[in-house]
Amino acid sequence: MVPAPQTVTKNDLLQLKLPGTIDEVIAQLEQIISYCQINNSPAGYFAALYHKVTCKVKECIDNKNFEDGIRMEKLDVAFATRYLNAYYLWLDGKETSACWKIAFDAFTDNSTLVIQHLLLGMNAHINFDLGVSTGLIMQGVLLEGIHNDFNTINGILASMIDNVEDCLTKVNPLMKLLDLKIFPYDEMLVSFSIVTARDGAWSFAEDLSNKKDVDYQNCIDDRDKRIAQLGKSIATPRGFLLKMITKLIRFFEKKNVVGIIKILGV
Repeated sequence: MVPAPQTVTKNDLLQLKLPGTIDEVIAQLEQIISYCQINNSPAGYFAALYHKVTCKVKECIDNKNFEDGIRMEKLDVAFATRYLNAYYLWLDGKETSACWKIAFDAFTDNSTLVIQHLLLGMNAHINFDLGVSTGLIMQGVLLEGIHNDFNTINGILASMIDNVEDCLTKVNPLMKLLDLKIFPYDEMLVSFSIVTARDGAWSFAEDLSNKKDVDYQNCIDDRDKRIAQLGKSIATPRGFLLKMITKLIRFFEKKNVVGIIKILGV
């Protein structure tokens, strides 16, 4: 659940040290959420959803649902750190990865729908960050050893998509009236599939495990460019009809940022 807003400034966030435990990840996400609530920033949408998912991962670790809970906490922290670091860099006006820049730049575009903000975050984080984080955690050991737990955590991430659909009916009443679960939301989801993202992230981790030095960095850079292109297709849907319907949805969508953050965090 989204915590009550606290007084958090931009400087407070930029002075934070990157987390070392899952509890520290959750605490930093809560500070980001508070900052976004105070500043009416759509950045809080993905942060609220991610906070809920991270709490679920912590619960699964505590309940020993993973083959190796200690390793999964390390993966969760490495995974979350990539998002947190990217957000802090962007907030500080510094360069970040191309796929995250597209997601963050959308915060200043008032025409961006809530679903687009969420999908842009998931696109960068799952399609790009997850493979890098998995490869990092498994350096020096057989990557296949984490495959089962990797699929388990992806099952949790898949719940983000299901939750998005439920939350959108509260954020936008037009979704129920026009059955927008099918159109145009699913047309946007054509570009982003949780199954495709999971499989792609694993393949990416496999590719990275076979690379070193310059080849390793080139592999990351190439992946970033490809995922950034996918992000562009989510941020700017093509087709006259889809654009018109998107405008219609935007007209009826709730504009209360704080209220939407609370809905997404329930």
